[in-house]
Formats: sequence, C-alpha cells, structure tokens
Amino acid sequence: MTRTTSLLTTGVAVAVFAGSGVVGWNLLTAAADTDRGPTCTERHVAPGEALTPNLVQINVLNASGRSGLANRVSINLQRYGFLAGSIDNSESQIPVDHVAIFTDDPEDPMVQLVAQQFQVVPQIVAPDIPLDDGVTVVVGPSYTDLNPTPPTEIAASRDVDVCVPIVDL
Repeated sequence: MTRTTSLLTTGVAVAVFAGSGVVGWNLLTAAADTDRGPTCTERHVAPGEALTPNLVQINVLNASGRSGLANRVSINLQRYGFLAGSIDNSESQIPVDHVAIFTDDPEDPMVQLVAQQFQVVPQIVAPDIPLDDGVTVVVGPSYTDLNPTPPTEIAASRDVDVCVPIVDL
C-alpha cells in the first residue's frame, strides 16, 4: 500500500469517526419525543341507537381463589366483541359469589349490555375501590360461565359517550 493510499484511508476513517461522534452527541442530547397524541377516539351513541360490544371496555377483577379466572373471563368477553380493559385481583371488601358489576350508575346502557353476557345475573353494586374507565366486572368463587347466546347489541336508553382506545399496530 502506498503512502498516499494510507493517508487517504486514515483521513476517511477520521472523518467517519468525527461524523459519528457528532450524530451520536445530537441523538444523546435531543429532546425525547413523547407526545403520542390521543389514546382513544370519542364515539357518541344517541338514544335509540345500537350500543355494541366493540364500544365497551371491560375491566375484570378476580375475587375468587382460582388463579387466572379474570384473564379467562376477559378473553371470553373479547370473543364476544368487547374491548379488553385491565385484569387484576379484586381489592374490594364487598363479597361476590358469582359475578358483580361495580358501578355508580346501574342504568348505564353499557352496564346493561355487559350484565346480559353472563349465565347468572350479576349483582350491581356501588364500588368501594377506585375503578378504571369502562365497565368493571368482578368474578367470584362460584362463577360459572358466560351466556352462550347473549345479545350482541342494546338500544341505548340515553346518550352514551365512549372513548374507544386506539391500539397501535
């Protein structure tokens, strides 16, 4: 290799190294782009219009000793078209034998639609714990199963505004 080629190769390597250092420093000191935009799409259902499961997010809490029960119930409700919400163990002090819906508004059309999905009619109770958005279902030790032929929609008895989560693909 000649002296000119060697100097040229060294010069190119130094230039690449310096350029990489500048780019790396800019990336290291750049502000994080954390604005992800909206997390949901607002939907409105007017009185008399069909409220369908794809507009209702369901959170399922386990009040039984059966491991994974809330997850299985959530998966089965998703098969019926409902949106997945949170899944956890119940911290509530309210005893639940079969299934309960925790809500401050028993007349909510979303609660009415969810209640019809179970074989055993759910208790409708005021919550003693903080709730996530959506409808919160608590399954107990005597929980059996979902209704094999539930309604797939319900006529909204009043205005319903829902925030359908946006799922990034």
